[in-house]
Amino acid sequence: MPGRIKAEVVAAVKERTAVEDVVREHVTLRSGGVGSLKGLCPFHDEKSPSFNVRPALGVWHCFGCGEGGDVISFIQKIDHLTFGDAVERLAERAGVQVEYEDGAGRPREEVGRRTRLVEANRVAEQYYAEQLGTAREAVTGRQFLAERGFDRAAAARFGVGYAPRGGDELVRHLRGKGFTDDELVLVGLAGRSQRGLYDRFRGRLVWPIRDLTGDCVGFGARRLYDDDRIEAKYLNTSETPLFHKSQVLYGLDLAKKAVARDRQAVVVEGYTDVMACHLAGVETAVATCGTAFGSDHIKVVRRIMRDDDEVHPAEVVFTFDGDAAGQRAALRAFGEDQRFVSQTYVAVEGSGLDPCELRQQRGDEAVRELVAGRRPLFEFAITTTIGRYDLDTAEGRVQALRAAAPLVAGIKDRSLRPEYARRLAGHVGLPEDDVRRAVARAERDASTAAAKGAGPGGSSPPGRGDQGREDRRRPDDEQDEASPAEPELPRPDPRDPIVRMERQLLQLVLQAPHVLAQPEFDALGEDAFTAPVHRAVHRAVRAVGGLAVAETAGRGWYELVAGEVPDNVRPYTSDLAVASVPAVGEAGLQPLGTALQVDIAERDLRRREAEVHSRMQRLDASGDAVGYTAALREAQLLVQRRQALRALAD
Repeated sequence: MPGRIKAEVVAAVKERTAVEDVVREHVTLRSGGVGSLKGLCPFHDEKSPSFNVRPALGVWHCFGCGEGGDVISFIQKIDHLTFGDAVERLAERAGVQVEYEDGAGRPREEVGRRTRLVEANRVAEQYYAEQLGTAREAVTGRQFLAERGFDRAAAARFGVGYAPRGGDELVRHLRGKGFTDDELVLVGLAGRSQRGLYDRFRGRLVWPIRDLTGDCVGFGARRLYDDDRIEAKYLNTSETPLFHKSQVLYGLDLAKKAVARDRQAVVVEGYTDVMACHLAGVETAVATCGTAFGSDHIKVVRRIMRDDDEVHPAEVVFTFDGDAAGQRAALRAFGEDQRFVSQTYVAVEGSGLDPCELRQQRGDEAVRELVAGRRPLFEFAITTTIGRYDLDTAEGRVQALRAAAPLVAGIKDRSLRPEYARRLAGHVGLPEDDVRRAVARAERDASTAAAKGAGPGGSSPPGRGDQGREDRRRPDDEQDEASPAEPELPRPDPRDPIVRMERQLLQLVLQAPHVLAQPEFDALGEDAFTAPVHRAVHRAVRAVGGLAVAETAGRGWYELVAGEVPDNVRPYTSDLAVASVPAVGEAGLQPLGTALQVDIAERDLRRREAEVHSRMQRLDASGDAVGYTAALREAQLLVQRRQALRALAD
């Protein structure tokens, strides 16, 4: 795993990358006023543009959904990347060499090597696709696809190709493109024997497996010929620097937009099932690549679905064959259920057809109906577990209860447990009170195990904080594991005239600090702002050195301040940075800034004067003449500062 990217590299990437250019690749922008661009937000549906970009500050913010940040956070969110991956991607675009802190992360040569390996896979993908369309021997592959309802357009959409049966056709092709033997072995396209290099995939249909950015990181190959020396029906790329099967989902590059939009992921079992679902209109379908759906896959899906809303949870729908293997897969998935905030479901076709077969026999509508008719995963797990026992015997009924009670106890929504306990009693034919006691006992056992640090399966389930908001981490720790996110501070009431003044002043601080009187602003006390979120931004300004630093910081001024605000204030800070101020044009900002500073500072000084007068009363009553004299002097200085402010306003 990569370590911490050097701060100067991150700074160089931001400096050399215009946020508006990156955003324009996804959003149509138009003028939104002085120094501002606006368009329709790519992160939520809207009819009127509320997505704003401030090129001079290098920031973006949506007033509709509240998201915002810099160019790196935009790439993180739009392409569902980690911070490090987003920096690397922008660095390549900007021509910046990525370097890591000493002793951590990938060496420089590894970053360049990854580019070479990705390119080798891209060339191989193109070669395989050409072979499927033109090679005479590929007729078997074309027939395989046609029999399953996939025409050439479908094959092209998913990049399906054909690997020739000979021993080294791809190797010779890639050598001709300048790739070395070591690179071909390392990326998993070739193997090495005593006779030299040989193609790893031979005589098979080949599907490119892409990461979230669309880079081909590996391949899955389907057996076509009975005389294939490798008996496995599917052969996947082995573990490589690019391909980690426990972290990759086939089709996610195509499905990610729909998954984020619909907050649903449909997990199927094969490459052709993904194709069938997408062609039938279920565009959220993905598949694992030679391994069970596990915790690393969950992390990837959660990040895209924003699986953090318990009021409106997302959905993960598993489709399994109706056979014993499919049932075992469903139970394994149920074991991972607690890792989701989302609701988990299962969709199993009654006659045992998979989505590809279902589409072949009954058409696209049947595939959509399969997903629409999903059942809660825990319900399927309970009935499947009970089905393993002979319920005609007393022993079988008791064993079924013992096996199913922990499943009912594990249902996340506690309000559903009594109802499913009642249903369980009906299924196993035992008194409802006996079943409720068994479920309650299972709940206590699970709580005891969790308290000892071992939840179901030997490890306690992750908490809600395991899902980090990477695009809101602070710069000095943004590449470390995220801590549980703090809730956002409440937004102040914009109808309050004092709140409105505070907000406008902070907008000027972030957007046009040069129009403000630096000494007067920097002299404001810690409690000069009334709204908690405004106080947090003010503290951040003070932490970086105040307005005195703004002139030398230049374009990096906003970044300095944003780096000091707490994570739960970051969205509001980006809001302040892009929101239009009431004055139009530079000429109108100076008097506005002065008036706001005077009003807020004068209110702050009067409050501080009242505190000093209260202290003077207490000192006078206690007979502390020295303390009284010092407090009196402090009160006089506050009055003098207030008089000076009035002069500034005049």
